[in-house]
Amino acid sequence: PAKTSLIHLIYYLNMKTTFAFAALVTSAAAFSVKPAFRTSTALNNGPAKGAGGMFDTRDPDAFEHEDPRKSIGAAPSFEEYLKQRDAGAAPAAAAPAAPAPV
Repeated sequence: PAKTSLIHLIYYLNMKTTFAFAALVTSAAAFSVKPAFRTSTALNNGPAKGAGGMFDTRDPDAFEHEDPRKSIGAAPSFEEYLKQRDAGAAPAAAAPAAPAPV
């Protein structure tokens, strides 16, 4: 009887020691320094997939798709853009003012 109680005591102390060691290791991990996540410093990471599932590009080529919503029209040249901008910025002829309500 005394011998079995001694074996149980050793087993009990061994179990408690193992549990205490495991608790110490897991609690120490909670206070460890986490790695810092930094953003990429690359200048161009390639085209990014947008929210609509399409890839965004800086200067897309003209593209005709069977679905017109997915087509990309040809962009005007810089000279054409300047002409359109200047034509839109020209002062329009003053329209006759509507008579004031009485």
